[in-house]
Amino acid sequence: MGVVIESSVWVPTSSVYIFIFLSCFFSLSLFPFYLSKHAPTKSPPFSDHPTFASPLRFQRYFLFLYSLASVLEGLWSVYGEFELVYYGITKEDTVTFMLIGFGAALFVGSFLGLLSDLIGRKKSCLVFYIFHLVVGIWKRITSSPSFWVANVCLSLATSIFSFSFETWAVVEHDKGHRQDLLNETFWLMTFFESAALIGSQVISNWMVGGNLEKEIACPSTAAIFTAIVGISCISRVYGASPQSVTFKEYKVSFYSYILCDRRIWLLACAQACLHFSIVVFWILWAPTLVADGREVYLGFMYPCVLGARMLGSTLFPWFINAPLQTEDCLVYAFIIQGLLLSIIAFDYQEIGALVTQYFLFHACIGLILPSLARLRTMYVPNELRGGMISLSLAPANAAILFILMQRGYYRTVENSEVIAFAAVGLFAAAGCMYVLKRLGKQPYQNWHKL
Repeated sequence: MGVVIESSVWVPTSSVYIFIFLSCFFSLSLFPFYLSKHAPTKSPPFSDHPTFASPLRFQRYFLFLYSLASVLEGLWSVYGEFELVYYGITKEDTVTFMLIGFGAALFVGSFLGLLSDLIGRKKSCLVFYIFHLVVGIWKRITSSPSFWVANVCLSLATSIFSFSFETWAVVEHDKGHRQDLLNETFWLMTFFESAALIGSQVISNWMVGGNLEKEIACPSTAAIFTAIVGISCISRVYGASPQSVTFKEYKVSFYSYILCDRRIWLLACAQACLHFSIVVFWILWAPTLVADGREVYLGFMYPCVLGARMLGSTLFPWFINAPLQTEDCLVYAFIIQGLLLSIIAFDYQEIGALVTQYFLFHACIGLILPSLARLRTMYVPNELRGGMISLSLAPANAAILFILMQRGYYRTVENSEVIAFAAVGLFAAAGCMYVLKRLGKQPYQNWHKL
């Protein structure tokens, strides 16, 4: 007599999505009432000669371009794994492609921020779109694309994405826009990025549909169109002020204000630890969920964790207008993240409990990202910001390369040990923020003329 084993597929209930939506809605709608009772001191007035006609006009224009860039990043992250499976790429080859990508990010991408500070931020954003345009055309015209070429281009584009848009926003706001508007732009960047990543999943699923043979190249078409729109929009306002700093002057300033400042090292360490933990999460979140043979629809999970990041970003304006200092907020957020990853690494969880921990982890990311950007505005000179961000990611990329080799090739470490290592990094980031607060802030200096 045969035995029939019923298999159940775990999917989030609709109440999860409703909760995320309502939480974001109430967080955004109630904040003006909170701000009216706890209004901070007035921000400095606008300068006489702002670059754009109004600060809100630039903010809307910038967030549109940033959302386009996030859609491009999301298209390849959502569609890339499926594409590898479609073309019959083995797991060993996938690990090799990942090593090539992170190697390019480490040995080339780490220095692109320095180049961006010298040639201009809008040029770097333009290069970002060009990279995606090249990859889209390459995949569209070739029947079996070379994935290592695409991985190198996309890894370099991701490196540029990590610093170019933020530095551009900061430099433009510094030309006459209010400081509170810059803080608003920081959390809106995280909010719109998460929304755009969800949108990219919708676009990919809609374009691929059910006919894989005919529609496999459609996401590449969407990437080409999006990249062309981004290039056209940036080219319309390409009138960037010429860079007056020579390489020699830049090198001297970078050594004086970045390499010799302990506070910058603490910020860089925290950024590297966060970046490493995020990459580890996206590499291992699926294997962790299905480790015991459970069946989960990851496509339904993806909007949940990104929705949690959106919710976390809406909490940022509440915290910056509260008595709690930014460093204190980051200490608590990093500790919570470290505890969550520790539980995930060493304690078996039901899927519901595991998803809840994923949710809280990404909610903390939504709060941490704009908070770190705000601290960089306090401590890092605008002219050196791109170089500082790109170099701070180098240790994280080196650690990811090491982990991929040990786990993917030699099988000397387990998934739980990798996650535990990421948790230790987050506790170290919390310690960095604690020490940063103990060092104290120096009186504000005008960094804009080094």
